[in-house]
Amino acid sequence: MGPIAARRGLWQNRGSRSPGPPVLPYEYFVGLRYTRAKRRNHFISFISMTSMAGIALGVAALIVVLSVMNGFQKELRARILGVASHVQISGFDGSLSGWPEVAEGARRHPQVVAAAPYVMAQALLSFDNTVQGALIRGVSPALENTVADFGQSMKQGSLENLRPGEFGIVLGSELARNLGVRLDEKVTVIAPQGQVTAAGVLPRLKQFRVVGIFEVGMYEYDSGLALIELADAQKLYRLDDRVSGVRLKLKDLFAAPTVTRDLQMTMRADVYVTDWTRSHANFFRAVQIEKRVMFIILTLIVAVAAFNIVSTLVMVVKEKQGDIAILRTLGSSPAELLRVFLVQGSTIGVIGTAVGLAAGIALALNLTGIVHGLEALLGVTLVDARVYFIGDLPADIRLADVATVSLTALALGVLSTIYPAWRAARTAPADALRHEI
Repeated sequence: MGPIAARRGLWQNRGSRSPGPPVLPYEYFVGLRYTRAKRRNHFISFISMTSMAGIALGVAALIVVLSVMNGFQKELRARILGVASHVQISGFDGSLSGWPEVAEGARRHPQVVAAAPYVMAQALLSFDNTVQGALIRGVSPALENTVADFGQSMKQGSLENLRPGEFGIVLGSELARNLGVRLDEKVTVIAPQGQVTAAGVLPRLKQFRVVGIFEVGMYEYDSGLALIELADAQKLYRLDDRVSGVRLKLKDLFAAPTVTRDLQMTMRADVYVTDWTRSHANFFRAVQIEKRVMFIILTLIVAVAAFNIVSTLVMVVKEKQGDIAILRTLGSSPAELLRVFLVQGSTIGVIGTAVGLAAGIALALNLTGIVHGLEALLGVTLVDARVYFIGDLPADIRLADVATVSLTALALGVLSTIYPAWRAARTAPADALRHEI
């Protein structure tokens, strides 16, 4: 039995005689000792620190980017579904008759919690010398608040100010700003459907008084949506008692595809049922694809840092030829030498991953404040709502993403140690000592 094996037996016997703390195998102590800098290997230590920094940078970047992607997707979904509907029932020809019966039939589904009729049409809004295109949505205020969040998004006025026959209008904040109109002023709504007169076909015009301004925080809606009362919309667009469709709110918004299939089977043949996953699928699909691509790209940063671990260990193995030969002579097996250098390389990966996790989570938690501080310092807008749909940079840290990033970084760090450790384990003591001499 070799000296190292005998010493291991002595440690085990000592542990069996006294209830002291368990002693780790000597491979861990040697591997951790090689990780620390010595007078003769400052360059190797510098490469080790560079590898740790590279892994930490890659892990932090991955966590921040994935958190921003998650936050953007969550915020976008919340803002879209605060204005749009979970499920929408409409007529094939753009109009729906007998909407109360349709709404009542939809409410029988256990997932449906509310239903509201709507009229949707295009129009031109004119104020002073400014003309702006917009979508006009005719709503019933009492029912609309059950399927949308306009009540929580009103900056001025109230949705309840829309009363039938009074021709009031509620504008998005950007739309009102572009028109230059304020509360209680009147805008002219120009419907594209013309009316035939002796002078020819003329567009239908109607003045509406601004009774409210909303801001949902999504530029697409704030700059292009206006609300009027349902009966006023029916008169303006000559729909009589018909509507464009019925909007539904569900208990679980992710059950929308299932509810859509169920309602399509039970509804009458002249209606069409769709849901938010179809009407806004491109937004969420694009974010999901970008998230996957960014994960792959940023993982390359961690991979490059992991390759530095390979070069570090190769140089350590070259420098420690004498130590390796002595350990082999004292009875160390190739497997034990393999573990020595696996411990050294894995330590670099673990420390880099831990530092990256701490830095990434800290950055993600304070990202909004950091972005606003940079905008104020540099005097530029880093997140433009006209480009990114929202004006903030939200972050949503998810445990699954953190675990995936951590395991990926640790796996790359461990894999990068295999070849140098294998080379060290294959070192012949006689050859190593001959080179030392």
